[in-house]
Amino acid sequence: MVDCLLRVEGDVAETCFTVRPGNFFLDDDGLLAETGVMEHIAQSASAYAGWRARQAGARTAPVGFIGEVKKFCCYRRPAVGEELHTTVTLRTEFDGILVIGAETQAGGLPVAGTQMKVAMEPVTQN
Repeated sequence: MVDCLLRVEGDVAETCFTVRPGNFFLDDDGLLAETGVMEHIAQSASAYAGWRARQAGARTAPVGFIGEVKKFCCYRRPAVGEELHTTVTLRTEFDGILVIGAETQAGGLPVAGTQMKVAMEPVTQN
């Protein structure tokens, strides 16, 4: 649920994702469920981790798993056709666990914010 990793600058990455018809996380009202927003944020963190791994010489990107969600706040649920922009900030990393903060917007308006711990599987280096 990430269309593009737009930029990476140090500990900050930005992704985008357009909500499309047929998305698994769409509710009956046609809006993306809160769990879908969470999944997009987690995949944004994973895209950033994959970029970092490739920069470090890994042959494949790591697989990540949501370990914990804290302080998740969904301000509104995006509709089909809206493009989400998510900024992920790496707060700390220890033994394959990334602690990130994230803010998601669509059309310049806040969608959600959270802190997450994402567990990353080790990757094979070249």
